[in-house]
Amino acid sequence: MMGGYLDDKFIQGSAARSPYCFYHWQCIDIFVYFSHHTVTIPPVGWTNAAHRHGVCVLGTFITEWKDGAQLCEAFLAGDERSYRAVADQLVLIAQFFRFDGWLVNIENSLSPAAVGNVPHFLRYLSAQLHQRVPGGLVLWYDSVVSSGQLKWQDELNQHNRVFFDACDGFFTNYNWREEHLERMRGPAGGRRADVYVGVDVFARSRVVGGQFDTHKSLELIRKHGFSAALFAPGWVYECLEKKDFFQNQDKFWALLERYLPTHSICSLPFVTSFCLGMGTRRVRYGQEEAVGPWYHPSAQEIQPLFAEHRLEEDGRGWVRTSCCLADAWHGGSSLLIRGVIPPEVGPVAVRLFSLHVPVPPKIFLSLVYKLEGPSAVEVALELTTGDAGSCHVGGLWTLDAETSSRHSPRPLRVPPTKLARWVGRCGQQLHGGWVQRCYEVNLRGCLLGDLLVSFARPAGSREEASFVCRLGEIQVVDADSLLRPLPRVQAVTVSRVRWQSEEEEEGGAPARLRLSCTLHWSYLLSPIRCFRIHCLPGSGGGSPHGGPPGPDKPVLLGLAFVNQYRVVELPVAAAGPGRDGRVHFLVEPVPKEGFLVPQAEWGRAALLYSLPQL
Repeated sequence: MMGGYLDDKFIQGSAARSPYCFYHWQCIDIFVYFSHHTVTIPPVGWTNAAHRHGVCVLGTFITEWKDGAQLCEAFLAGDERSYRAVADQLVLIAQFFRFDGWLVNIENSLSPAAVGNVPHFLRYLSAQLHQRVPGGLVLWYDSVVSSGQLKWQDELNQHNRVFFDACDGFFTNYNWREEHLERMRGPAGGRRADVYVGVDVFARSRVVGGQFDTHKSLELIRKHGFSAALFAPGWVYECLEKKDFFQNQDKFWALLERYLPTHSICSLPFVTSFCLGMGTRRVRYGQEEAVGPWYHPSAQEIQPLFAEHRLEEDGRGWVRTSCCLADAWHGGSSLLIRGVIPPEVGPVAVRLFSLHVPVPPKIFLSLVYKLEGPSAVEVALELTTGDAGSCHVGGLWTLDAETSSRHSPRPLRVPPTKLARWVGRCGQQLHGGWVQRCYEVNLRGCLLGDLLVSFARPAGSREEASFVCRLGEIQVVDADSLLRPLPRVQAVTVSRVRWQSEEEEEGGAPARLRLSCTLHWSYLLSPIRCFRIHCLPGSGGGSPHGGPPGPDKPVLLGLAFVNQYRVVELPVAAAGPGRDGRVHFLVEPVPKEGFLVPQAEWGRAALLYSLPQL
């Protein structure tokens, strides 16, 4: 989109206003980061967001024009050592940056020697990738044919099948008609799902349907049993009004919904605050902690299904879900659900997530929400279960802060601190008008299916009910995970230190310094959402914005999603003559279950510094 590597290239986030944001992850299986750089590595924020939703991520290996032809001649026209060396490096790049494979796009003519080696290159690349990257994929784009000519076919056929046979999938060009799809059924054989029929959302050249008519292309593709490759869905951002981006994005994907079966969430804990990874302010458990635009794709949490449901044919009853930056429980956004329930309609349940999880014997559920304006509707979570043999529901209880003592199924050597912290907010009125409801469910032999939120009029009411409900967080947690102690952040170190003088006082001594350094620490990533990185000024140090913080009050620097963080140009006071300056760095783990970890349990490291000896 727009050349790639825009605001998404800043791996620790930025203050971008109105950036592009993708959040319909449940509708897709593969995300390709495309640009016209020869080796296009997906920015880590996209990889993190996609993997959180169970979507695999591909980079792009592309050659074009005269330079591309020369490059291909250099590594493809010789013996196997050259193309294997390139393939090995592509595998190492994917392995190092933790993405899942490559779209290979050769858009220049090839010599007979070079094109003859392409299937060997693809086969070797695929084999090495499968060996080193679990679930790895190599896709080939419909461009060069087996003669070496650059000649787009708009279909899989005898001229390009040799490449399809050597890798995991084939991405067709965009100017196809239904007769192309009919012809492809033969060459595809039993691999029809591995043929991704290209759809240019910009609707350039001769296409069946693009833009808001993209569903016309999807209808034909599904009719013939193929997969689809949607190229440049950022059209809704690039070509339409930025102020209407969210509405246009939802409209675009809603038109495709019937052709895009959703994939399921397959593990617990399942926790989301609906944060888009962006916002106009940053909120932490109902309390505002920073005002101003921010964008951090790695901070995006699991997104729901977005839809509009009509409850009656005359349109009087409806429910609509949308993301909203106006308020948040945690992060920068929440899920807004609006609706009207006619008198003759009973409770309305809105499907938000598809799950496919074997259920442990006991699970805890949590819902944080608030109703806006005058509304008497009742809000509740609902689960569907599938039969995993014989599904038995043993019981359902509402939890609050007073019931925490009864959740000790066996004697414990370590008190269930995590459980006590988790239950502590249940049934309480929270900051910002939010309410948290918690439930315990005992199940045996069940699979979790859909997760829904239901709305009902009060008992006995027969009037039409309209409502505006904001969802701040949903959790589905294995009870055993709350009985295990939370690990501590260990071995915080400071490296790659760089100093800059900001200004000088009389006599030439710097009054302030700017410190850049890298923090590393040890911690298992699976139980946490992220880490919050703080500095605590000592005899040196100060607010990253230049103002003096309160005494011993940590100053938030940013978020980390791995066990390292780069501090960049942090303002600190220069050390005085004969004394050391000191800055403390603190690493706060943020558990998925959403409770606060006391500062005494954070990781920390102190950096001491002094004036250079002359």
